[in-house]
Amino acid sequence: MRADRLVATLLLMQARGRVTAAELAQELEVSNATARRDLEALSAAGVPVYPQPGRGGGWSLVGGARTDLSGLTSAEAQALFLVAGPAASVAPEIKSALRKLVRALPQTFRAEAEAAADATIVDTAAWGEDTKNRPALATALQQAVVKQVRVRLTYQKRGEAPTVREVDPWGLVDKDGIWYFIAGTGDGRRTFRLDRVTGVSLTGTPSSRPADFELTGAWDEVVTRMEARRSETSATVLVPTRFLKVFQHQHGRHCTVVEEQGEHTKVELTAPRPLDIARNVAGWGGLITVESPEVEEHLARIGAELVSRYPRAAPAAPAGP
Repeated sequence: MRADRLVATLLLMQARGRVTAAELAQELEVSNATARRDLEALSAAGVPVYPQPGRGGGWSLVGGARTDLSGLTSAEAQALFLVAGPAASVAPEIKSALRKLVRALPQTFRAEAEAAADATIVDTAAWGEDTKNRPALATALQQAVVKQVRVRLTYQKRGEAPTVREVDPWGLVDKDGIWYFIAGTGDGRRTFRLDRVTGVSLTGTPSSRPADFELTGAWDEVVTRMEARRSETSATVLVPTRFLKVFQHQHGRHCTVVEEQGEHTKVELTAPRPLDIARNVAGWGGLITVESPEVEEHLARIGAELVSRYPRAAPAAPAGP
């Protein structure tokens, strides 16, 4: 996993002082291109890793070789743990490694390094949307979590005017490219979609967080509530097996395989209403078969509406020889 390699890369550079991408690739058993990308990722994250061109060059840490992580500055430690931290939410061994590494840091750096590691988690299961760009405001909110300062947030719900509120930042979640911000408010814990946040400013006022708060557990509760609301209706659908992976990717965790039937696979789709299922699958046309009377009625109506709006004659049959 990439977080493993990033940590291993830094430790190798501390031990040797300077490495080339080829040496790193051989040591970590990856390609030269992968090793180079890892070095560039550390540099982009703020870890002082720089290339030195020419004969005898390579990549090195500013200040020369270091023997352990206690040589890192506070900003460098935060940068490293922000890079590796999100992987810990999907790989327990990464979380274990980070816990060991943090003990090598000076006591004054540990709190912010641990906060950086826990500031973001990754949830790879999609909710049927495809948005892969990291929001520009994510970095500022991560810093608010790490620095433990309150945030002034401008938020606009769909169809409503923007509101400004001051919140305690508790963590961020990357939900397969859809980002969420979990915060404490006067009304309790709240979850905000980052694509609806239009402004962020750090106030400098210390924030508070419950002593027993754990980001992964809090997100599990959010997912459970959302899934309950999004899964009130179900329908059985026959999908061509050759298109099953595409269909599953499109519908995320709302698509469950029921039975494989050779050329077709029976799946169960869930959504808040039968109309939502019909809208979600209408684009598949005759490639799929829906086995739910309520959904079938909505599909028939959608089809009739499309025929009415786009009344084009069927293409003429090709002329004979």
